[in-house]
Amino acid sequence: MLLLILRELFFSGSYLVVEKSYERPIFDMHCHTAGVGAGGSGCFVSKELKNNFRFKVYLKAFGVTLPEIEAKGDKVLLERLASHLKESRRVGAAIILAMDGVIDDRGNLDREKTEFFVPNEFVAKETSKYSNLYFGASVNPNRPDALDRLQWAKDNGALLIKWLPSIQYINPEEKSFEPFYRKLVELKLPLLTHAGQERSFTHARDELADPVRLKLPLSLGVKVIVAHAASTGQNEGEKDIDRLIGMLESYPNLYSDISSMTQINKPGYLRQALKEKRFKGKLLYGSDFPLINTAAVSPWYFPLNLTRAQMKSISAIDNPWDRDVALKEALGVSSEIFTKPQEFFGINW
Repeated sequence: MLLLILRELFFSGSYLVVEKSYERPIFDMHCHTAGVGAGGSGCFVSKELKNNFRFKVYLKAFGVTLPEIEAKGDKVLLERLASHLKESRRVGAAIILAMDGVIDDRGNLDREKTEFFVPNEFVAKETSKYSNLYFGASVNPNRPDALDRLQWAKDNGALLIKWLPSIQYINPEEKSFEPFYRKLVELKLPLLTHAGQERSFTHARDELADPVRLKLPLSLGVKVIVAHAASTGQNEGEKDIDRLIGMLESYPNLYSDISSMTQINKPGYLRQALKEKRFKGKLLYGSDFPLINTAAVSPWYFPLNLTRAQMKSISAIDNPWDRDVALKEALGVSSEIFTKPQEFFGINW
């Protein structure tokens, strides 16, 4: 009874006025895959992560088992992902992200420090088999042949370059990366990079994910998409999302996505991003699959913003993308945000 009374007192409804449902297929610009090396994919997961509870959670979210992966190869994750996406009523296609690793002082992949690794070659090959999957590459700029790898990625259809600085040990403000940034501009490849605290893995150097460190690539003209609007985390006593917001007016080439922003560990950040006028025209829809298909995301975490009927209805939606869109829509995410990825990447259905 007390909870019901408190809910009535503090219920505030959606963050913004809910629009009519966007009816056209949505393009998801932020989805992950992974692998254990089965079938010669070249993927791997660190022993630390494989022994962590998160590993089983991720397998369940993909809808696969480890024996199934070992028998059919890592490609089964892409096959399952494409199948579930095909069943979605709301999302028509998605960018699938490769993930480079930590590079040591000799320019080699450091397998001991790399949390998980998904080669560009594997993602490019497997996404080419499906009309609803697109290739998102990942190149660590610390590689001696990083510029050649960028060219290869572009030649093989990559729509963006993905970084996770805090687990790849990339410092975006490193001056030696200027040729890398200029190559991104030349190839018209946007940089999708994580900012803010990282807790999807077993360890992270969160200081490398400070959005302020992105001023160098931005000043050189790189189109930068900051994942999750830098939600969670802080640097120099200031929230990372506030540090990001403070940069928006200075850099017209700075964008953000709303992937993972309905997770239980990110309360209030989606509200802040939607209500912040400086984010107008700068937000893109992304899901961060497979995280949307875990217990970290649920409409039941929003009792002060959704009615019981809404929470029950959304939680009953089986398809993870349809459920993700319905939840974000009910919270006030606009059609402008759902349409932005298609416009940004020039996707024609």
